[in-house]
Amino acid sequence: MMAKLKDIAEQVGVSISTVSRVMKNDSTRSVSEETRKKIWEVAEKLGYKANRAEKLGKSDNKLMVHIGCVVAIPQNKYNNPYFSVILEGIEKALTESGLRLDFVYSIENQQDIQQLQALVKEHRIDGMIIVERIDADAYQWIKQNVKAVVGVDLADRTIPVVCYDREAAAKEAVQHLIKQGHKQIGYIGGPELNDPFRQEKRFLGYQSAMREAGLELNDNWIIDVKWDVSLSYELTKQAFEKKGYSPTAIFAASDMMAIAAMRAASERGLRIPEDIAVAGVDNIEISEFTSPPLTTIHVPKLEMGMYAVKLLLDYLNHQYSLPVRMTIPYRMVYRRSSESQQPAVSTVQ
Repeated sequence: MMAKLKDIAEQVGVSISTVSRVMKNDSTRSVSEETRKKIWEVAEKLGYKANRAEKLGKSDNKLMVHIGCVVAIPQNKYNNPYFSVILEGIEKALTESGLRLDFVYSIENQQDIQQLQALVKEHRIDGMIIVERIDADAYQWIKQNVKAVVGVDLADRTIPVVCYDREAAAKEAVQHLIKQGHKQIGYIGGPELNDPFRQEKRFLGYQSAMREAGLELNDNWIIDVKWDVSLSYELTKQAFEKKGYSPTAIFAASDMMAIAAMRAASERGLRIPEDIAVAGVDNIEISEFTSPPLTTIHVPKLEMGMYAVKLLLDYLNHQYSLPVRMTIPYRMVYRRSSESQQPAVSTVQ
């Protein structure tokens, strides 16, 4: 037998009219947030869950859905122009649905995990968007304690994910440099969380392009800068000072690191692209205004954030039962930092 408003009212200890107003989200008379939460909890317990789910994404029910976001470290710290646009997309899509983010959080130590757990409970989080890999313990706790979880650029196939093909994107950028005639191409990047540096997807794309072209990978010019812009500048400077192998092009796994490497090259007296070409990944806004403008991979950052919200609301509304993996297309943006100063050389033997 289906529960009635009267049953909910009796369990919560309020009038039937109060329950009715909360169900309709009638704001003409105030009802405390605590009472609203209790009413919805009892309603779900008594069989009103489907009714609530039908309304989760609608603007007149924005008080009912609480969304949190966890962003990876260290990229969030050193590569903010990338993550900020993803967050802009998340907030834009939530606003269009009459919702907002309850918090954005990053994890650096064990205390942060405890703080995150407290935030989830305090805000009664219904859905969580996780932007890139985070601490494994924190991730498992979120999956166990939050109704719906959507990832941006996560490898986990048990949850819905929005991503772009990092390995293919990096490979295309390096193949572009090879087509410009470059045979000695350096790499600047960082690891994914605690994984080995050379397992990161953009490095694998670089490695694949070089090996397919029969080109040498030189250890002095495969540089782990740990996603740190200042380290990218310093270690690139040091690499230039070493004798022997000197690249004619550099591929960096992010625009911020590419820009830092460009400065190191310029201070060395090298002209870009005449003496050394540079290509990056992300197409952050400033990449168009570097000197010279930076060739890069345009990553659909805004769209990834927006689609992550749409997926999250769909799962909260029980529209899907299987985890969807949505791959958003990237594209090369050709600018002067990689212009060829010689005819393209074929790498096919």
